[in-house]
Order: sequence, then C-alpha cells, then structure tokens
Amino acid sequence: MSGPKIEKAGALDVSVVVPVKDEQDSLAELKSRVVSELEKLGKSFEIVFVNDGSSDDSGRVLKELREKDERVKVFDFTKNFGKSAALACGFEMAGGDSIVMMDGDLQDDPREIGRFLEKLDQGLDLVSGWKVRRQDPWGRVFLSRVFNMTVRLISGVKLHDFNCGFKAFRREAVEGVRLYGELHRYLAVMVSHRGYKVGEIGVEHHRRRFGKSKYGLSRIPRGFFDLLTIIFITQYSYQPLHLFGGAGSLLGILGLAALAYLSVLWLMGARPIGSRPLFIGGVMLLLLGLQMFSLGLIGELLLKLNAHQEPPYIIRRTLK
Repeated sequence: MSGPKIEKAGALDVSVVVPVKDEQDSLAELKSRVVSELEKLGKSFEIVFVNDGSSDDSGRVLKELREKDERVKVFDFTKNFGKSAALACGFEMAGGDSIVMMDGDLQDDPREIGRFLEKLDQGLDLVSGWKVRRQDPWGRVFLSRVFNMTVRLISGVKLHDFNCGFKAFRREAVEGVRLYGELHRYLAVMVSHRGYKVGEIGVEHHRRRFGKSKYGLSRIPRGFFDLLTIIFITQYSYQPLHLFGGAGSLLGILGLAALAYLSVLWLMGARPIGSRPLFIGGVMLLLLGLQMFSLGLIGELLLKLNAHQEPPYIIRRTLK
C-alpha cells in the first residue's frame, strides 16, 4: 500500500534528510516516528534517505520503506563518499521549503522537529541542535567541547554544538553552499557568514541502541584541516591578498631585519657573515615572504577572472 504522491519541488513544507551508513536496525522505526510527528504537525513532507555505501542491509530496508510509502525518497551511493557528500545530495534532491537534517541512528528524537520548525517561523534561517546532555563516552564529549570552543572563538558564531547532526534551515540559506570533506560540521558557520540568522535549541540526545559509532581519532586531524579551510573560505575567499600578503609581509620583514643586522655587523668588521645560520635564515625568510605575497597576487587575479561566475553578495528579497 503506497502513501501520498510526492509533490513537485517547492510544493512541500518540509524535507527530512537522513544520511545513512550501516543503520539497518533503526531505519524503520526512525521513518515511522518522523512520519508520526510531521503528520501531527499537519505538514506536507518527504523523507530523503541517502545511503552512503552501507555494507549491511540498509539498502534493502530503505527499498522496502520506499515501496510502502512514496513520501520516502532513497538515493544509493556506489560507495562510501562521506557524510558531507550524503548531505549535499540530500539537500539538492529535497523539495521542501524547510529542510531538517538528522542522523539515522535514533539518537536524535523526531519529537524535536516541531520545535525546530517553530524557531524557523520566528525568523531564524538555521537552527542547530545542542546536545546538552550527550550520551557518548567521556573522551568523545571532551574532544567535542574542545572542538566547539575552538570553532566558537575563531568563527565568532555563538553556538555550543557545531557538530550536532540535528539541524533545520530554510532552503535558501544553503543554496550555493558546497559541502565536501568534513565541512558539514561547519554548516552553521558558512550559513552565518552568508548573512543569515543562526540560532540553536537544546535537544534530547539518546544512547545508541543499534550499530556502532562512526567516530574515530582519524577525524581529529581532518577536522583541523577543514577548520583552516573554513577560515579561508569565510574570511579570505574574496581577499586572498589580505591573508597571503599579510603573512608574506611579516616573513619578509623578519628576513630583512636579520639581513640588516648582519649588514651592520659586516660594516663593523665582523666578517665573514655568509656562513652564519642567521644569514641563511634571513635569505630564506625573505624568499618565502616574496612567494607568499606572489601567491596572494595570483589569488586576486584568479578571483577577478572568475568574479562574473559567482557574485560576492546574496539578495534575500527585491522590492520594486
């Protein structure tokens, strides 16, 4: 028995996007609880499952859910491309005016969806969940707090839990946002940088009942490099010379200072200076500074050549 037909893109109130990786035991219950909540709210909706190369029976379970209810959409990847890729696919394929993203392991509670949508109705463009009482091992909780504090200080976005997979946002807020690598953790930062209003609500976090966590220590260095990426694309994507030119100027000044000091010693008779480590260091700093400055100029040139492809502004509405 099939459910209602899927309406065309833009005609739905809500799309729920769920990235899936080896969650066969939780999918049916998650789908049932999401449907129950959204039907209670009186929303037209769809559930978009993106199967990110699962090695268990998740694909079969999702196929059965789709056959029973046409409000379910399923996209199967050929292999595991990562959570950011799965979310990017889900956002692109979603047809709702508002999009809710949540994990497929039942640690996020579908009963919270109404609170997220209420915050969007009150004027926020993105609402992030905050797992106030995380049901995870203490080591993971500690690393998460360090990560969140670092991102909060660097980005200026005042959220407690950037990595929470439970979020809701208006479709327009993520249009044009490119997710790859591990950048899904910084979705709120990217949306805030684009001028949209970002907020958060405390949500209940349940213990994992099925499967195992995909979290590992390998995510720490990847998260660090992605943080550097976010700093660059949010603060210097339209001003590369400010970053590379500033760093290059600093290195160049240090190199010139070292060489000037040695020049004074040479004039005072302290010869030779060419074999001193400071001389070699000064020359290297000067050359590195020139290279950094040149890299900034090349970035500015590339930006100018591609400026017509993506304007450096976003129009929310036009009044005529």
